[in-house]
Amino acid sequence: MVVFGRISQALLRYSLSQSRQLSVSAAHGHGEKAARTWKILSFVVALPGVAVCMLNMYLKMHEHAAHHVEPEFVPYSHLRIRSKRFPWGDGNKSLFHNPEVNPLPDGYEGR
Repeated sequence: MVVFGRISQALLRYSLSQSRQLSVSAAHGHGEKAARTWKILSFVVALPGVAVCMLNMYLKMHEHAAHHVEPEFVPYSHLRIRSKRFPWGDGNKSLFHNPEVNPLPDGYEGR
């Protein structure tokens, strides 16, 4: 227990000395230059990088949608069992039901 107290006091003294050094360096203008550098990097590197990634995923999504074939519905007896109705809607659709992806017990909607 005594060792834990000594270690925590040493860490506290170290953190106080570090905060003093940071405040002294910020007073000399080093922080303003670093902040300006990071701001420029954010606008020049990060934002275009995010835009390129979004464009890439958009194009891949359209490429995938062009080749996507919906699977045939097979009414397996062990899937989509409804022992009691859901407490929302018509009682047959799950809470996050998607009519394009999730079939009902008797097949996809609209077909």
